[in-house]
Amino acid sequence: MNSNSDNNGNPEESYLEHTERIFFELASEQRLAILFKLNQDSLRLAQIARDLNVTMQEVHRNVNRLSEAGIIDKDSSGSFFLTTFGNIIIKNISTFGFLSRNRSYFSEHILSDLPMKFVQRIGSLDDSEYVNGFVAVLELWKKLYDSSTEYIYAMLPQIPFELIETVISKIKKDGIKFSYILPQNAVIPKKGFDLLKAAGFHELLKSGIAERRMIDKITTAVVLNERHATVLFPNAKGITDMNSLFSDQPSGGDSDGLFHEWCLDFYRYNWYNSKSFDEKRLKEV
Repeated sequence: MNSNSDNNGNPEESYLEHTERIFFELASEQRLAILFKLNQDSLRLAQIARDLNVTMQEVHRNVNRLSEAGIIDKDSSGSFFLTTFGNIIIKNISTFGFLSRNRSYFSEHILSDLPMKFVQRIGSLDDSEYVNGFVAVLELWKKLYDSSTEYIYAMLPQIPFELIETVISKIKKDGIKFSYILPQNAVIPKKGFDLLKAAGFHELLKSGIAERRMIDKITTAVVLNERHATVLFPNAKGITDMNSLFSDQPSGGDSDGLFHEWCLDFYRYNWYNSKSFDEKRLKEV
């Protein structure tokens, strides 16, 4: 909290009033549009008006408000740019965007088990596509596996045996690295060990091309390769929802990279805080 006080000597009131003012200035579609434009490049007043297809008077009024709030400033050439304060604000708007667009989903799903540093970066998932339905989830993962050229990382509460042969075939054919994390007491179907053995998975483990680790519990899950990633969140009971996910492939294209970076960092964080894999802790049912 800012320790500076306003004229009446009440620091808390000053902080709250200032925060209220910032939210008020952001509560305008045109002012937000100006910020996103300036996030790409410094622009003069006339260029902003042309890009937004609005009058100079409207832009002038709104840039004045943003300037007075300390969010933007003007250089000696007359071009407007984001201040340090403005840059931080624009980077955090994506958090509100992601949670707002998916508010129905997050009314039934939780983030409480996520380390705070990943909650604070949740806006990195804003450029995403929501995929619903277990079959659709499996199809997306199959495409992700097939498109892999370097690695496949998976952190899941259970092994999707519907795709295990696809993964092993891909590893053997292209020599990509396969790394996965399972929780203790993960459930595998009957004869699951036999299936892995018959597919030659243990030879891949011995060669080092496949690696596996174990952690106490998995609620938020990720599956990714070197280009694309997916993330699954737990439902209100704290159980990973395997029937829906977010993918960084909006409209089938490439993302801005922040989504993938979030998933990769989350996977590595859990990998380096994991334990040796112990097959005896798996449950075959």
